[in-house]
Amino acid sequence: MLSLLAATPAVQAAGRPGVAALQVGLRAHGVYSGTVDGYAGPGTRAGVRSFQARNGLAVDGVAGRQTRRAMGGRGRPRYRSRSLSSGASGWDVAALQFKLAWRGFPSGALDGGFGSRTAAAVQRFQAWAGLGADGVVGRATYAALERPIPTASVSFGRPVAGARGDGFGPRGDRFHTGIDFSAGYGATVVAARSGRVVSAGYDAGGYGNLVVISHGGGVTSWYAHLNRISTGTGAYVGQGARIGEVGATGFATGPHLHFEVRVRGAAVAPPV
Repeated sequence: MLSLLAATPAVQAAGRPGVAALQVGLRAHGVYSGTVDGYAGPGTRAGVRSFQARNGLAVDGVAGRQTRRAMGGRGRPRYRSRSLSSGASGWDVAALQFKLAWRGFPSGALDGGFGSRTAAAVQRFQAWAGLGADGVVGRATYAALERPIPTASVSFGRPVAGARGDGFGPRGDRFHTGIDFSAGYGATVVAARSGRVVSAGYDAGGYGNLVVISHGGGVTSWYAHLNRISTGTGAYVGQGARIGEVGATGFATGPHLHFEVRVRGAAVAPPV
């Protein structure tokens, strides 16, 4: 039985993969439109009750055995009950996607389908964890996913004078890998920590004009959606040095800075 007692905390932290899988299933059945965050708040409990009522079940708001059975492929198999690879789908795949995202390797929509983006995320995670990157989730990969969520070992200053918007963590049915800062077009963007610029140019994957700075030890900071870039690859920049201007290039609906921190390629909560 999956108890629905936890409430969303004031500070976002990793929720429960089982609850996230439930939320994915409820979304697929059209009874939940909230964020897939792994926390069983009022919206999740209301979704369960609505699903139970539609399917002639006892309406208790608890996703027990009968409720999960009624969800069909969205309610099973349980997480870690089988090996997973491309083409798989179900509750366990949704939980896997949630675990991958919190460990820095999101795979697009949290939808319970093991498609090409999930396969690529699994391979990236496996390589990061020192495993054979075969895209198959077996005992070793499951074990690696239980390791602590990675964090950065260094601190950063603010990269722009602007209000914080969306933070690191679940957003709708996806996962946001950084912090958004609201600022107008042309606002100055600075290096949040000193380091060497390893990339400065246009990224076709959605980041638009992007600067990436290496800080040593596998730690990098990313500054995306820039209107203009004011530095170049190979340059050393000190903390607070101007590196660009706020814009809305790439997959952005308005001017803002997307600031991201990665540790050996894994996106982590920016320590700002």
